[in-house]
Amino acid sequence: MGERAGELRRSLPALIASIPVFIVFFAVLGIVLTAAGPEGLDLTDAQTSGWIAILYGLPTLIALALTIRLRQPLLITGNIFAIIFFVSLGDTVGFDDLAGASMLAGAIVLVAAILGLTGRIAAWIPAPIVYGLIAGAVMPFVVNVFTFLSTSHDGVRLPYEVPLMVGSALLAYLVSQRVFGARVPPILPAFVAGLAVAALTGQLGAFPSSFTLPRLELAPPSFSLSAIVTATPVLVALLTVQSNIPSLVYMRTQGFTPPERTIDMVSGAGTIVGSLFGPIAVSLALPPVLLTAGPGAGPPAIRYRAVYLPVAAGLLIALFASTAADLAALVPSTLLLTMAGLALIGALLSALKEITRGPLVLGPILAFAIALSDMTLLGLGPFFWSLVLGAGISLLLERDGWKALQAEAAGSDEPVDRAVPPEG
Repeated sequence: MGERAGELRRSLPALIASIPVFIVFFAVLGIVLTAAGPEGLDLTDAQTSGWIAILYGLPTLIALALTIRLRQPLLITGNIFAIIFFVSLGDTVGFDDLAGASMLAGAIVLVAAILGLTGRIAAWIPAPIVYGLIAGAVMPFVVNVFTFLSTSHDGVRLPYEVPLMVGSALLAYLVSQRVFGARVPPILPAFVAGLAVAALTGQLGAFPSSFTLPRLELAPPSFSLSAIVTATPVLVALLTVQSNIPSLVYMRTQGFTPPERTIDMVSGAGTIVGSLFGPIAVSLALPPVLLTAGPGAGPPAIRYRAVYLPVAAGLLIALFASTAADLAALVPSTLLLTMAGLALIGALLSALKEITRGPLVLGPILAFAIALSDMTLLGLGPFFWSLVLGAGISLLLERDGWKALQAEAAGSDEPVDRAVPPEG
């Protein structure tokens, strides 16, 4: 009993760090339903439930297998930015055509991984540039917390219930840190306070009265030239430069040695297999990696345990995908997004410190600004250009800092494809 209690205490930081990711998984469900709805891909109920089951179930099974095998926090997910991209194309590209475009993207990533090309790309993206992207990716979540406190918009008075709920959660978050310090994760009292106010003000939805298992149906992808030209290059960039590469770079800064080629091969193969049931992009997820692989998850040797709760959430959503719409309506989406913003405050603070301490400053700052923008060029969004332009600017204008970072990397131990040793 004493050993079990001690092991539980050791695992507590990893569990606490994963709670926000657990919450975010359910928050993302609202975006998936938007993509599947009339203003997106306009899917039937059966298609929607099967697609949700694949989006959540397949990547989390892969994440569970890799995490257990390698003892590293390798949280593979269905790429949320790809889902947002699917929403933007829903009225111009069909479901089957998107599936074909994503399958081809997966094949390209798989071949690039086999040939070792993705590793060469990563070598040209310094960690400060990645932190610039991270700060830009995280900032909107934090800003939204305060946007939700608005009581009016464009001169129109808004209902008080939402600001009251968000304000209560924010107050509980701040008071918890003052009263409990590190003993209690502030996201927990914040979520409890937000839920309590939501219940008192009638904002909670009804709990689903029945559950049915999703029915997976093969949806043979079609290969439309217009869909391939429109979507495949973007999906390749999302899988590699926007997701896997910065996530792997961040994990290395935390002392991990993730097997880069294996991750990219699994990402490509998973995308190919998943695309038989609908468009998907299987990759590491940058924002959750900040939590599950970061210092808040405890000692490096046990941080892999932070993956287990999000995996459970993903499998639960996949299992009950037929009632996903009802589950998403149970807790207000505003509260879920508020929790995501509060959970990422620490990641934002760390990233901002990294991009201003040198030796690279201009490139990381501009990478941060680009990631925050709505920039779209050649069909590629701000996250892709944040890395490409940020790295290019530093290479051209901050050569001394670039050389200093390369010299530092050359003087350190080379990362190898092995796991963090299991504890004791």
